[in-house]
Formats: sequence, C-alpha cells, structure tokens
Amino acid sequence: MPAKKTARVQERKRIINRDVRSSTRTAVKKAMQVLGTGSSEESAEAVKLATSKLDRAASKGIVHRNAAARSKSRLMKRLNSNSD
Repeated sequence: MPAKKTARVQERKRIINRDVRSSTRTAVKKAMQVLGTGSSEESAEAVKLATSKLDRAASKGIVHRNAAARSKSRLMKRLNSNSD
C-alpha cells in the first residue's frame, strides 16, 4: 500500500478508535456514578451497557482484553456489593 494511503487509513482508524475508547470510558464512568446513587435496576442496566462496550472495544483491539476484563470485574463486584 502506498505511504500516503496508509497514512489516510491510519488517521481514519485513529479517529474511530478514539471515539470508541471515549464512549467506553463514558459508559464505565456513568455506571460507576449510578452504582453509587441509583436504583438496582438502573445500576444493572448501566453495568450491562458498560460491559458490552468494553467487550466490543476489547474484541476490536482498542482496549487490551485483560484491561477490559479487569474493568468488568470491578463493575460487577460493586454491583453485587450494592445488591446485598
């Protein structure tokens, strides 16, 4: 592939990856907020959305799979401790 085309493709991927990473982080932050204050149904829904976004980002290689697993584990741990 020519260098100019490679640069264009990489720039496009960088922007897409940045957006995915940003929305993933936002979902995790919202889930943490809801876990602190919201009802159990809201908390479960927020954690489900964050988990889904983390899985998608990890499958695309945007977030390392172990980092995604660690974040999911921490979210689930907080969700389960709030349920008790």
